[in-house]
Amino acid sequence: MAERLLDAREVTVRFGGLTAVDAVSATFDTGELVGIIGPNGAGKTTFFNAISGVIAPTAGALRMDGRDLAGQGPHRFAAQGVARTFQTPRVFAAMRVRDNVDFGLQFAGRHRAAAAPALADAGTILALIGLERHAALPAAAITPAQQRLLEIGMALATRPRLLLLDEVAAGLTEAEVEAMARLIGRLRGELGLAVVWIEHAVATLLRHVERVLVLHQGRKIADGTPAEVVRNPEVIDAYLGDEVLA
Repeated sequence: MAERLLDAREVTVRFGGLTAVDAVSATFDTGELVGIIGPNGAGKTTFFNAISGVIAPTAGALRMDGRDLAGQGPHRFAAQGVARTFQTPRVFAAMRVRDNVDFGLQFAGRHRAAAAPALADAGTILALIGLERHAALPAAAITPAQQRLLEIGMALATRPRLLLLDEVAAGLTEAEVEAMARLIGRLRGELGLAVVWIEHAVATLLRHVERVLVLHQGRKIADGTPAEVVRNPEVIDAYLGDEVLA
């Protein structure tokens, strides 16, 4: 039976009079590959911010290992094994690629033993994500697509149990998007991670994930397999139309 990593219960985030996330509940287990989709403004990134400690939810609970982390800072979530990327890659442009990954190890990973040999050090992590040949370059010298990979490497350096990926395929070519999806699947399989992936490249995401959450106007309107979700009338009406069914 899969281990429950994170139990989000009735998570709500309000900004003044705007409810960005409206009582969303979701669970994420070891080894799951889950996608989150929805229109712009649906609350996807705000939900990620809440479940990674970037912002404190207005209401609700976020339970990991029997403790409620709601309202705790990102370092508390990182200590419990949560890592994330952002829509715009956050790398240290002036630092070498290797040093960016080493920063992740020093920041949150050294205290946690590597769960897999692939996460042993910066060199093995760069090999895992295909950037080993660029280790000595400054991060500013690699392509935007490679910077997205580097940010994933920095997240992996914290040796997470739950990896949250926020639109890592944004701005990539069709071939790069497919390569990114294959890498995500490989990371989940080889490292035993739970991976939760927000993406606008819906067709690609649906081909690779096992479960999909759909958010619309801050609410969760569906949670099921890709086959179930694309046939859900509320999802079709709110977001997909007939494009995925065609």
